[in-house]
Amino acid sequence: QVQLVESGGGLVQPGGSLRLSCAASGLDYYAIGWLRQAPGREREGISCISEKDGFIDSVKGRFTISKDNAANTVYLQINNLKPEDTAIYYCAATTYGSGWSCGEAFSRMEYWGKGTLVFVSS
Repeated sequence: QVQLVESGGGLVQPGGSLRLSCAASGLDYYAIGWLRQAPGREREGISCISEKDGFIDSVKGRFTISKDNAANTVYLQINNLKPEDTAIYYCAATTYGSGWSCGEAFSRMEYWGKGTLVFVSS
């Protein structure tokens, strides 16, 4: 059974940091990554990892993705949080692909977690 379980969200003050976790099980993925959806906005991709293609879209501004293979867990470190970062953050994965960028992978994700809410407010 495929499972992607996110954790680590919560209420944080502007300027704070969070580390989100995604525990993955039951799948051999081509790419795994983080996306978010803010209220009233379209879902957007943040960062992803594809070990089969050997790339990691590791640092994008305030966002850093990393992976613990032993724990089958993918992390998203978010620093200097801003109110506009308020969103539900999803972990998602796809089992197929070749030569894709993260942008291409985001539009083809097959499996999704239920999301974790990040709320940035003073």
